[in-house]
Amino acid sequence: MATQLLVLTTFLAVTCSLVVAFEPSPLQDFCVADATSTVARVNGLPCLDSKLVTADHFFFSGLHIPGNTSNPVGGKVTPVSVAQLPGLNTLGISLARIDYAPMGVIPPHTHPRATEILTVLKGKLNVGFVTSNPENKLFSKVLKKGDVFVFPVGLVHYQQNLGSGTAISLSSLSSQNPGVNTIANVVFGSNPAISEDVLAKSFQVDKSVISDLQAKF
Repeated sequence: MATQLLVLTTFLAVTCSLVVAFEPSPLQDFCVADATSTVARVNGLPCLDSKLVTADHFFFSGLHIPGNTSNPVGGKVTPVSVAQLPGLNTLGISLARIDYAPMGVIPPHTHPRATEILTVLKGKLNVGFVTSNPENKLFSKVLKKGDVFVFPVGLVHYQQNLGSGTAISLSSLSSQNPGVNTIANVVFGSNPAISEDVLAKSFQVDKSVISDLQAKF
C-alpha cells in the first residue's frame, strides 16, 4: 500500500509540474518576425532581437490603394499577413483587402490555418461556404455594404460581386499566416501535374477536358 501511495504521489507531482510548465499564452510582449534568420523554424518565424525593433515593424501602408482586378477572375486580394507586417508574428491575426471588378469573383478556396470574417465596404456580394463530406451543404448569402459573414477554418468558400460597379471587402483572419489553397489552382495547376487519368476519373469527364483545364493553370 505504501509503495502504491508513493507511486501515485510521484505521478501527481510530475503531472502538476508539467501542467505548470505549459504556458499557451505569449511569454513576451511581441515577437517581430526575423525573415533573415537562419534559425530553424518550428512553428512560425524566429524573433528579431527586441533591441532592433522599431515602430515600422508594426506598420503597413497602402490598404487604401485599390487592387488590380485586370485578371481572368476579376478579383484581387491585398494581404496584410506576417510576410507584409512582421509585427504580426505569433499574434494569430491578419488582414486582407479584396477588390472585385463588376461580376468578378474570388474563386472557391480554403484557408487551412484560419477562420475568416468578411465585411463588405462597397457593393453587393454573393458569398458562401460548403461543409465537409458527406453533407457538402452550401451556406450562402447576398451581402451589402456593412454586412458581415464568417467562413469557418478550412472550409471551401467563395465571393462574387453581383453589381455592375466595383466592390470592396475587408477580411480578418485568425492566423498571422492563414495560407490559401485555391481549388482550381491546386487541382489543375499542381507541379508536377496530377495525372489526367486520376482527374478524368475523379471529375467523370473526358481526358481532353482535363487537358484543356490544366493548360489554363
